Amino acid sequence: MKDISNDALAQELLGQIARLKKEREAVILAHNYQPPEIQDLADFTGDSLELSRMAAKTPAKVIVFCGVQFMGETAAILSPDKTVLLPVLEAGCTLADYATAERLREAKEKNPDAVVVTYVNSSAEVKAESDICCTSANAVQIVQAIDRNRPILFVPDYNLGHYAAKMAQREIILWDGCCPTHALLSTFAIAEARKKWPGAQVIMHPECKPETLELADFIGSTSGMLSYVKTQPAGTSFIVGTEVGLLHRMQKENPGKTFHVASDYLICPMMKMTTLKDVKDSLEKMRYAVKVEASVRLRAKAAVDAMLQYTGTVVHKSQKMK
Repeated sequence: MKDISNDALAQELLGQIARLKKEREAVILAHNYQPPEIQDLADFTGDSLELSRMAAKTPAKVIVFCGVQFMGETAAILSPDKTVLLPVLEAGCTLADYATAERLREAKEKNPDAVVVTYVNSSAEVKAESDICCTSANAVQIVQAIDRNRPILFVPDYNLGHYAAKMAQREIILWDGCCPTHALLSTFAIAEARKKWPGAQVIMHPECKPETLELADFIGSTSGMLSYVKTQPAGTSFIVGTEVGLLHRMQKENPGKTFHVASDYLICPMMKMTTLKDVKDSLEKMRYAVKVEASVRLRAKAAVDAMLQYTGTVVHKSQKMK
């Protein structure tokens, strides 16, 4: 039975958010892994860096980033003149936590000739210690573009780094870190999913483990997967190997296709923390403001800018393992 009281509360909150957004001259961003109701209220939904770049181009004075801490920091790096709010202060990222600026400085001392390539899923301080950033969409392209005479230190995601190294045919020094949600996707889960939904295409995020990626029909970032499924004919069925939140957008944008999450374990608790009330409270009380020290911001932005010089844009270059 439908809970009418909850519907009424949601509508009230949405009305308050709309009013506050106008008053604050705010833009609301939601990562693809956020809960459906948060994605639906956002002005923009997408990948973390993609969203930060979109927000930087808007006239908004306030950015409400429905995501996790490093995403708010990235928005602050690219929009220093705007106020960036993170609705849930505790929303962190285990993958980003695998790397600290201190540990990266130690690794750089041990590998003084290495080019430090850092995944955007990292803190501002770690980006500031890096030579160039990358996204899951362009990691292969970035690794391919670096001088083959220079060693590469890839931070902090082992699985994405392994994928980029294999596709680019490069030796890479890999950091010992991972996204625990994607790392939970096993070869057994994929085998079971194929039995359950025979004929479905398996699409997967490159943060998954190497042996699991070997079973994918297509590998790509969230935006890469969204682009790919649009190219497939109506009636196609997909087994999706990434955080379950992406399926909401996939289904909305592709009503004639079917999507199944590859495993019931593909849920990021941090991404699911944001509620409508959190967004309302964030706008109403102007909390929680994300601050990045100027010296850190400038160095981190230089690493992001270096990536854009290599790629021109954040491309969705995705492919199957060779």
